[in-house]
Amino acid sequence: MIGLACKNAILIVEFARQLQSQGMSATEAAVEATRRQFRPIVMTSFAFILGIAPLLVASGAGAASKQAIGTVVFGGMLSSTLLAIPFVPVIYVMTQRWVAWRGGRNKTGATRPE
Repeated sequence: MIGLACKNAILIVEFARQLQSQGMSATEAAVEATRRQFRPIVMTSFAFILGIAPLLVASGAGAASKQAIGTVVFGGMLSSTLLAIPFVPVIYVMTQRWVAWRGGRNKTGATRPE
């Protein structure tokens, strides 16, 4: 579950970095990367989520533990997918702005002379 959530974030960030290296601003690149990667992210995430669904309705020996695991994995993946799509681009843009701001300062924190 954690691996798939990370993969989704990496898809957006890597594609945004490629677009930014082609001349787009960080904001434009993040929005375009999210737009282009939306379908692959949703398809892989929901395939995983639907694959876990049988655990939610498990019966027989060990059903309680299967249902507990299924509930956690189902809910975690669903929430991570729904949260990653809007928040990863925002965090990417904020990080890029911080790096740009930080690049204008020296080790003491004072701004560099022009």
